[in-house]
Amino acid sequence: MAMMSRTRDLLMEGFEGLVREGSFKWGLPRREEEDDDDPDSSFSGKRSSIADLSVKANSVVSRCSRILGVSINDLQNNFDKQASDSVKNPRNYARSFLEYCCFMALAHISQAAGYLADKSFRRLSFDMMLAWDVPSSSSQLSVKVEVDSTVSLEAFARIAPAIPTIADVVTCSNLFDVLTSSSGGRLPFSAYDKYLSELDRAVKKMKTQSESSLLSNLRSQRGERILEVDGTLTTQPVLEHVGISTWPGRLILTDHALCFEALRVVTYDKPKAYELAEDVKQVVKPELTGPWGSRLFDKAVMYRSTTLTEPVIIEFPELAGHSRRDYWLAIISEVLYAHRFVRKFDISGVDKEETILKAALGILRLQAIEQLGSPVPNRYESLLMFNLCDKVPGGDFILETLASAISSRSSDRTNQPGTSRGMHAVLSNLGVVSPVNNGERLFVGEMVVGEISSLQKAVIDSMNNYKKVELAQATVDGVKVEGLDTNLAVMKELLSPLSELWRILLLLTSWDEPLKSMVFCLLFSYIIIRGWVVYFMVAVLLFSAAFMFLTRLTNQGKPMSEVKVVSPPPMNTMEQLLAVQNAISKIEELVQDANIVLLKIRALLLAFPSQVCTNNSPQRRASTERWTRRLREWWFSIPAAPVVVERETEDKKTR
Repeated sequence: MAMMSRTRDLLMEGFEGLVREGSFKWGLPRREEEDDDDPDSSFSGKRSSIADLSVKANSVVSRCSRILGVSINDLQNNFDKQASDSVKNPRNYARSFLEYCCFMALAHISQAAGYLADKSFRRLSFDMMLAWDVPSSSSQLSVKVEVDSTVSLEAFARIAPAIPTIADVVTCSNLFDVLTSSSGGRLPFSAYDKYLSELDRAVKKMKTQSESSLLSNLRSQRGERILEVDGTLTTQPVLEHVGISTWPGRLILTDHALCFEALRVVTYDKPKAYELAEDVKQVVKPELTGPWGSRLFDKAVMYRSTTLTEPVIIEFPELAGHSRRDYWLAIISEVLYAHRFVRKFDISGVDKEETILKAALGILRLQAIEQLGSPVPNRYESLLMFNLCDKVPGGDFILETLASAISSRSSDRTNQPGTSRGMHAVLSNLGVVSPVNNGERLFVGEMVVGEISSLQKAVIDSMNNYKKVELAQATVDGVKVEGLDTNLAVMKELLSPLSELWRILLLLTSWDEPLKSMVFCLLFSYIIIRGWVVYFMVAVLLFSAAFMFLTRLTNQGKPMSEVKVVSPPPMNTMEQLLAVQNAISKIEELVQDANIVLLKIRALLLAFPSQVCTNNSPQRRASTERWTRRLREWWFSIPAAPVVVERETEDKKTR
């Protein structure tokens, strides 16, 4: 317990570093701060620029050298010693060296207090992305003027995750899409600056709420942080439904549980906590609510676990849509999935606290986006790491790679002398670790200089597969047609091969063409006698596979052939209702007939196999007709087993 308490204290110290008031001084005199943008200024009178770098890259490297207190010459010498030959390739040297300087400087900056609120940090981190787009002196000649002051997705994905408070590797591309939704796919400084301002406010809000007396008795044991509160405004109430009872109140989400305080006349009732951290078979999903138990409004979240006798439904009333419900469903699921990830990969101690903190930071970023008013093109889950991994193809592989990285970092931390385990965990989460040369790779924190990490590769592969799924889903949405009659016509056309096969089988069993029926009987009799039924099934499967393979080879580059359906005559609303009624009546008749058959079999407790292949042969046709009539007469004479339909009566609960 003492170790875990110390861990929580260290993690909260890391958060205090994010929100503490004050200006970030870069650790330098004021005179040097004013010269930050001057690429000709130098550290200790040494070389101030590198010929292979662009003007913007030289400016960024110069500022990084002053932040680190290391000359540009020493930075370059250290990079040349630690980096592998592939990273120092002349084609990529400028960008790799720039990444090395940026990652080192950002790791140093994140130790300072209040860096999110500092304008100098925002400008420098944005300039790092601009420089990443044009790192070399040759590349800046081909850049257009209109894109010189905006950032691309690739640059944002490389630089922003270096400080996990701003972005994470898994969701950074979706975050970039939201930030650039109104700027044509490139990020201007104004949007980036507003995002960091709102993110800083979200962090301060979380810190203030966590230090307040709100739920202090429940939160003190596990040191829980309050991530979100709702239901305090009369215009945005929150309702809890348990059975037929409904109470308004205040809903609070921590990083371990979901709490609800029912509103009484003046004060709130004792809070009820719904566990998210422990494994109690929780289920969280959207739910429909309405008056007197009806299911009309899609604006609620249902929570169910083994500790509850009946599920709890939390409703978020609003006039139009269900965005509040979707937001709360996403952040509740994020905390739940984070703890499932911790349990699945047996993560404990400092690594567990860091993992939960990753989920908390994702929720804070989502809150910042909400305050910006930027439209979320997909769903809220796309901006939350554990939610996204649960949805996208290959998300489990992303989580496995993340767990492997956490395990590797934990081993490195254990073997690194001179740094306390708890403090190193805090600094590692904020990107603060020394550069490590791991074989052929040069790590700075979780980032790999000059190449993408294994986690980034897993994310890229998953996103590529997700794009394929989206394209496939678009085709599915495109082939959906309106109208019951049209859908039945499409189904009939798609089932036409089976219908044709069934017609052929009926033709063979009717012996209308004796030669074909005789050949069919002899062939299958021979297969059955020789015991080749299994081989026959295998041959059918092999033939199907060969047919699919040859079809794919011959149709490469050609569009898929369309299914042509003759549209039935249009039907008005009344005709469609009548068609639905007729279809339901037919289905009901089929179900009734099936039940009668089952009940008669239940009464007889045995069945008689029929010789369906030779019943209609010329030699047996007369006897077959006679025995069929007798069998039908006998069948209808069998009484069905009795059945009683009982309706369960429920005692209505009174409020």
